[in-house]
Amino acid sequence: MAPRKPREPQVLDSFYPILALVFILVACVELCDAATVVDVYRLIQYDISGVPFGSRAATLNHHASSLHFPSAADLSRSVLIIPLSELNITFLQECISQKKRLGGLLVLLPKIFDSDGPENDDIKSPHNGEGMIKNLLVELERLLIHSTIPYPVYFASEGEDIDAVLADVKNNDATGQLATATTGGYKLVVSAAEPRKLVSSTITNIQGWLPGLKSDGDASQLPTIAIVASYDTFGAAPELSVGSDSNGSGVVALLEIARLFSLLYSNPKTRGRYNLLFGLTSGGPYNYNGTHKWLQSFDHRLRESIDYAICLNSIGSWDDKLWLHVSKPPENAYIKQIFEDFSNVAEDLGFKVDLKHKKINISNPRVAWEHEQFSRLRVTAATLSELSAAPELLERTGGLADNRLFLNESKIANSIKLVAESIAKHIYRYEGKNIQVFADDSSLAVNPTYIRLWLDLLSRTPRVAPFLSKDDPFISALKKELEVHTHDVGLQHEVFDGMFTFYDSTAAKLHVYQVASVTFDLLLLLVLGSYLVLLFCFLVITTRKGALRTFVIKHSPLKTIVYRDFSSVGVT
Repeated sequence: MAPRKPREPQVLDSFYPILALVFILVACVELCDAATVVDVYRLIQYDISGVPFGSRAATLNHHASSLHFPSAADLSRSVLIIPLSELNITFLQECISQKKRLGGLLVLLPKIFDSDGPENDDIKSPHNGEGMIKNLLVELERLLIHSTIPYPVYFASEGEDIDAVLADVKNNDATGQLATATTGGYKLVVSAAEPRKLVSSTITNIQGWLPGLKSDGDASQLPTIAIVASYDTFGAAPELSVGSDSNGSGVVALLEIARLFSLLYSNPKTRGRYNLLFGLTSGGPYNYNGTHKWLQSFDHRLRESIDYAICLNSIGSWDDKLWLHVSKPPENAYIKQIFEDFSNVAEDLGFKVDLKHKKINISNPRVAWEHEQFSRLRVTAATLSELSAAPELLERTGGLADNRLFLNESKIANSIKLVAESIAKHIYRYEGKNIQVFADDSSLAVNPTYIRLWLDLLSRTPRVAPFLSKDDPFISALKKELEVHTHDVGLQHEVFDGMFTFYDSTAAKLHVYQVASVTFDLLLLLVLGSYLVLLFCFLVITTRKGALRTFVIKHSPLKTIVYRDFSSVGVT
């Protein structure tokens, strides 16, 4: 009698425990995914003559905390998240001066300081609250760049994701217990390599000429007027240092003045008997290092031909007065003539220009104004600026607070008219008031659209010189624009040297993880361990039963009886 066909074994049943384990493990992995990822920008790291400044670390891997931490809390393994609007500058000064150890610092900047800048339609006059926030940011930046900080310091823009994380962190800190490995919370992670020194950094100067008109047979060299502006910036975060006013406004003014005089000089009848030299220099925050190298490249005849140089610095957010800074005494005949031209034109335009004399010390390496590099070579020069006094080293050089929102385009246009008309007055020596070469209703009028477009570009472009390559698209754009309006445009590449050393790792991705407490981890481990033990026991018992049945069937002398007995349970 043929044996009954047994039921088909349920093979998949043995995989169910394993599939369940896989699902549990996947769920655990999902718990470890980042709650959010944020673009962050590291506080600059640099040395001056070997003395370290700025943030000396880049890697971050600690739990998040807020300013609501308990008074006796140990912050050495915590990253403080501080919105700029909540910053207590005194607290931070004490932390730095007393060398309190933090795991890290993350400063959240309001959207108005976003590196992309506001859209054209969103540009409005700042109100008092924004002005106060700007002043606080200036104070914070001054503190950070002149301090040596052993832990990572990062900046990020406020946003929904990071704001939600901060709200949870504040709620946790309000309980009186910091987030730790024991209690759980949020962990902030920045995976970055050890910052390395920048080697072979270059600075690039750009120059263009508008040649004057010479009489037939005149072999003498025409006098030259130089219009100069430094285009690079420095700030607490290199990736955010766009310098809309310092010195984006000066760059825009120089380009527009070059455009205006290119139109004037295109006609031989209106071409003046002065050469015009336009110079966009680099290394401005570092004692105008690029200007020094640029002037050193001039031959003696060219330096002797310069009648005077006018340097443009921060001319985009003044009220009713600009300052003309000089190194030579006000009684000097050349200085008197320059100041008279500028003050008369300013009066016609409805504002005022004051003269400020500051004697230079040649033995002192500190160069506060760009015109001082000219003065050291005995070339008459002045700096036009909204600043009444020279800023300290590495301050007011286009940092975090210097953005598009705080610029006044009409002030820049007035500054351009002031310089252009003053130069024209010097070249053509016309007398009398209310004579305007660049009148508003003429073909030589200042172009507000041109100013706005270049301001938009500059306000989106970080320009910290050591991080700009000589082939940077921004430098190429400046060169191309000068080529449109001037002749013999050239680049001068020089090695960045001197007392400054800079380090890389300026931007990174911050991963914010929501992590469970150790208690949860232990409980999860216990559950998984118990499950694995039970699974192991089940598989061992099942395997042994199967082996025993097979053994009985193969060795029993009563196979038919055995078969009959086991056929009911599907054993063949």
